[in-house]
Amino acid sequence: MNNEILPILEGILLDEENTVTLAELCRACSVHAEWVAELVDEGVLEPLGVEYGQWRFPAVSMQRAMTVRHLQQDLGVNLAGAALVVELIEEIDTLRTRLQAIEPNLRD
Repeated sequence: MNNEILPILEGILLDEENTVTLAELCRACSVHAEWVAELVDEGVLEPLGVEYGQWRFPAVSMQRAMTVRHLQQDLGVNLAGAALVVELIEEIDTLRTRLQAIEPNLRD
């Protein structure tokens, strides 16, 4: 019998109503605040608040930031290209959702 102690995973359910601070976003994505500021400049993320140190982000921004980070690190995509890819992924997801909503009507 294995007496190994397994780590406990904790998480927070993120939805469109929750927000995260700049520090929380940086910690979750393992990046520096300057990188997040570049995402804001590129239009990938839209902070809530005017002052840099007081920025908050919709929690769903975490997924966008992580996707950009993976595109840059794993595929060597530049920031402008990663921003475009994120937009296209979200557009495809929206179109798939619309298609699923009308698809039952097409079968009749």
